[in-house]
Amino acid sequence: MPLVTVHLRRGTSAEYRRLVSEGIHRSLVEVLKIPQDDQFHVFHEVDPDNFVIQPVVFGIRRGERTMFIQLSFNQRTAEDKNELFRAIVANLGLFAEVPAEGILMVISETASENWWAAGRVVDPATGYDERMSIR
Repeated sequence: MPLVTVHLRRGTSAEYRRLVSEGIHRSLVEVLKIPQDDQFHVFHEVDPDNFVIQPVVFGIRRGERTMFIQLSFNQRTAEDKNELFRAIVANLGLFAEVPAEGILMVISETASENWWAAGRVVDPATGYDERMSIR
């Protein structure tokens, strides 16, 4: 049950946010093999005065459409996380025309016992939703 939080500057359209959500979700389904209906995305649009970022970070110019994506889920391998980062960048470019330099991401991992949702069944042997196939 990944939880995705996206922070961006106020002024985006509902369609743009839907496309961003679609790009992120497709990446989670493809890379982490989560069920298609396991989608929990929260968008926070903030006033430009409350979205403080230097115009050049790590030597790369960051535009007005820069967004910060926080992904929370159970522990995954470093390879899976790197593949997920690559997939999100590719899919956000494809679905919402977000340039790679406009994406900042962080993953917060937590133990499976820290998650709860009605109807969700966790396989005690793997700690994952029983509908998932673990690699």
